[in-house]
Amino acid sequence: MGGDGPRWPDRRSSESGDGTVVEARSQLNEALVELTDDARKKVLSFRDGQPDAEKLALWLEVTGVNGLEFVYDMFLQPVDEAGPDDLVSHHDDLSVVVPAASIDDLRGARIVLVGDLVVGNLKIENPNSPSSPAVGVGHDGVLSGSVEERVSQVLEFHINPAIASHGGRADLDRVEGSTAFLRLSGGCQGCGAAKVTLSQGIETALLQAVPEITEVVDVTDHASGTNPYFAPTHG
Repeated sequence: MGGDGPRWPDRRSSESGDGTVVEARSQLNEALVELTDDARKKVLSFRDGQPDAEKLALWLEVTGVNGLEFVYDMFLQPVDEAGPDDLVSHHDDLSVVVPAASIDDLRGARIVLVGDLVVGNLKIENPNSPSSPAVGVGHDGVLSGSVEERVSQVLEFHINPAIASHGGRADLDRVEGSTAFLRLSGGCQGCGAAKVTLSQGIETALLQAVPEITEVVDVTDHASGTNPYFAPTHG
């Protein structure tokens, strides 16, 4: 069992039924985000190539709302940057941090691996949903123009502000029939979690906001990315 991460003097450590160690202030002794073993191994495969890998935790937060679903962000960042009200759990040799503002929205969620460890993608299964669903797709919430123009508006006014914290950007490459082809750049390119960003956030927003679009395809050359979105530091 893990628990090798830093301990805050004013925090209380406890052990959940699945052997996961949790650190939280007494008023934040919340249920954990579950991390499956395969998902943990996938994250470690990204983390182990980073400097000071043993100090890095997987951070998971809710960054917005798209219709009936939350938009998530996952990134690697030092565990000791967790605030006093953030929830820190230890899953063997990997710590998971949920910022205080996301605890209620992520209570009971699971991080799973879809596929195998080589080409599989991380997915968030969350039993919670936004209380007031709305798609914030534009500066005024109204889309207009052709399919291409509306897709670009969703990206420009909703998606890109959400991923800009990592220096990332998503642009429309083209639309063919009902398929939108996107190109990720900056912090998103080379991202080990780019498929999570695409499937959990970008794709959901586009399919709900532009009904003519039924599929979103990532055409980015992630192998050449120089600033991975799944990065050691946040920002």
